[in-house]
Amino acid sequence: MQNKKITPNYRLELFGETCPYPAIATIDAMEKLQKGEVLEVLSDCAQSINNIPLDAKNHGYEVLQINQEGCVISFLIRK
Repeated sequence: MQNKKITPNYRLELFGETCPYPAIATIDAMEKLQKGEVLEVLSDCAQSINNIPLDAKNHGYEVLQINQEGCVISFLIRK
């Protein structure tokens, strides 16, 4: 499998926001994207690592990547 860099079309920074807000904001933002566009979501809410991918998949979006560095979790999600 190739490990190529994915360049997101948009970035959503949700630092300091507690769950469930990051997951809700992510889905709201995804609805505004065009098919094939990628959203990068940055969150420092520990529950996001479970909630955001689950909600994204339940809405039919593709979770491309999840990374965690310290308390910051980043997601790349394609519509």
